[in-house]
Amino acid sequence: MKKMAAFGYAQVLVLLAIACMVTVCQGQAETIVVGGSENWRFGFNYTDWALKRAPFYINDTLVFRYDPPSNTTPAAHSVYLLPNLWSYLTCDLRWAKLLANSTQGSGDGFAFVLSQWRVYYFASGEGNKLNDCRVGGMKFFAIPLPRRRRA
Repeated sequence: MKKMAAFGYAQVLVLLAIACMVTVCQGQAETIVVGGSENWRFGFNYTDWALKRAPFYINDTLVFRYDPPSNTTPAAHSVYLLPNLWSYLTCDLRWAKLLANSTQGSGDGFAFVLSQWRVYYFASGEGNKLNDCRVGGMKFFAIPLPRRRRA
C-alpha cells in the first residue's frame, strides 16, 4: 500500500514537471498566504490546498501565518523545508532545514520566496516532531513554473 501512495505522488510530480516545461505564462510574482484564510494550522489538508491552488510560479512568495504558542493557543507550529520526496512522504525531518520556528509566523507571518524551478517540500515539525506533519496534514509541495517575460 505504501508503494502505491508513493507511486501516486511520483505521478503527480511528473505531470507537474511536464506541465512546467510546456506552460508559458505571464504576470507578476504573487504573495500567497499558505492555506488562504485557514492560515498554517493543524487539521487542514495543505497537500490538497496546494494542488487546488496550483500553479505556483518562480518568485512567488509563500507566507506562513500561525499563532505563537500561548495560554490560549498551546499548539506550536513551525516551517521546515524537506530535502526530498521520501522525507515528505514519511514526515522524516532528520535532514530538513528549519525555515521558521514557532514564533516566526505571528503578525505578518514568515515569507519564503520560490526562487528556483525545483520541488519544494514543506512541513510543520512541531507536535512531537511528527504530529503536525503526519496527523495534522501540515505538509505540501510546490513546483514553481517559470514565467515568460513580456515582450
